[in-house]
Amino acid sequence: MEGTSLSPGVLRMVGLVGATVSFEEGHEFLRDLAGVQVPTTHVERAAEALGREIGAEERRVVEPPPPDEPVAPTLYVGMDGTGVPMRTSELAGRAGKQPNGSSKTREVKLCTVWSAERRDAEGTPVRDAGSVTYSAAIESAAQRDTDEAPSEFAARVEREVVRRGFERATRRVVLGDGALWIWNLATEHFPDAVQIVDLFHAKQHLSDVAKAVYGPHSDLGKPWARARHDELDAGQLDAVLRALQPHAGTNDEARKCVEYVARNRERMRYPEFKAAGLCTSTGVVEAGCKVAIGTRCKRAGMHWTVAGVDAIIALRCCKLSGRFEDFWERRSAARAA
Repeated sequence: MEGTSLSPGVLRMVGLVGATVSFEEGHEFLRDLAGVQVPTTHVERAAEALGREIGAEERRVVEPPPPDEPVAPTLYVGMDGTGVPMRTSELAGRAGKQPNGSSKTREVKLCTVWSAERRDAEGTPVRDAGSVTYSAAIESAAQRDTDEAPSEFAARVEREVVRRGFERATRRVVLGDGALWIWNLATEHFPDAVQIVDLFHAKQHLSDVAKAVYGPHSDLGKPWARARHDELDAGQLDAVLRALQPHAGTNDEARKCVEYVARNRERMRYPEFKAAGLCTSTGVVEAGCKVAIGTRCKRAGMHWTVAGVDAIIALRCCKLSGRFEDFWERRSAARAA
């Protein structure tokens, strides 16, 4: 019984339900499907303890693919952040977006690695089934030039790309939504990788300018935005900037968009990227924020501690990345030894 009230088999089941559904639902699933009565609070404690084990092992076990295991010709790394609702005690003194300047959430940073060798009918790269892995936690990506060690999140990304054999890929790509921390991290740790700003986010910035300049319901804003989108697709960034400049002096949204496009020009060469058969969308990363984080941790009424949510995220990422069985085999072997 390993010094607890749960056998290894039941603990494994608790880990699976804890990674998938709420603790109350996990209690019900164990009762209805396995005939095992595990109180909700026990499901919570056991699942979080298992998640902490997985989180500790994630930092300790960093093994690249075997030399004879093939790596996809092109590998993508995507990074993003998403807020998770926290208990009040975890938010003391933290600035946020509430009217009074307070915060209701903490940001979970997510790293996603995948390949996309398949193509749809239009020749657009499509994520390869089973190729996506996730790693995430409430961690900082901030790093000073004088820091000798990488930030917590940068170290997490480095561990994940080692596991995936990122350096062995012929083409390496970093995709992001334009946030400065993403490109700072990518430039520092993957200087040879192609950097691409998500096309949808770029278009959304231009649509936001149209709404800010012409009004959210104006008939003038939509054709203006469509014209900018077409220019973006065609790689005509100078035309995009010329259209933005007249509004930049009086409209803050337009000014920020000018800075955004100018700062990311090299990451917005969409015709070149598409001609090379590269993904220009962070759809896999956006989906990861929902699948790996939101579906489990952002449901109505949930409020987490940092330790609790990090444990469940580690558990969920392990399961979604197809690594739960490997973890369990290592754990069982260690216990047996």
